[in-house]
Amino acid sequence: MTADEFKSADKTPLIIILDNIRSLNNIGSVFRTADCFRVEKIYLCGITATPPHRDIHKTAIGATETVDWEYRESALELVQELQKDTWACYAIEQTVDSIELNSFSTSEKVAIVLGNEVDGVQQEVVDACQGSIEVPQFGTKHSLNISVCTGIVVWDIFQKLRGKA
Repeated sequence: MTADEFKSADKTPLIIILDNIRSLNNIGSVFRTADCFRVEKIYLCGITATPPHRDIHKTAIGATETVDWEYRESALELVQELQKDTWACYAIEQTVDSIELNSFSTSEKVAIVLGNEVDGVQQEVVDACQGSIEVPQFGTKHSLNISVCTGIVVWDIFQKLRGKA
């Protein structure tokens, strides 16, 4: 598929919101994952860097040219705006009430918020979301690199939205 064909192709009704992501390589990797699954849009919020940047480009390998993206200062305001536009918004975060990814089901358009590599999704953003989704983990570490986590979550939601889960 060419970049022009990608731009006009039907998209997966999934939005990725990156909230204060520090690593430019992680940002680029998320763009690549979004391209792979034809995600509708990426929002880059807070301190999250924006293209063009050579370190983003290094891992995105051109996906910043295909995936629709936009910068927003406030992830909280964005979540509230998307909810008014009938998007279901979920923080990808470990919380007391989080839903394990394998138990999460949806058939509606979904926006997921992924947070800072150290602090996670801002608490006010978590509170504004419909809920939190967490990737089950069984080892000694209880966190995943954001780009790895994004790949797992996007694949799972993609399958569910396509009716294959």
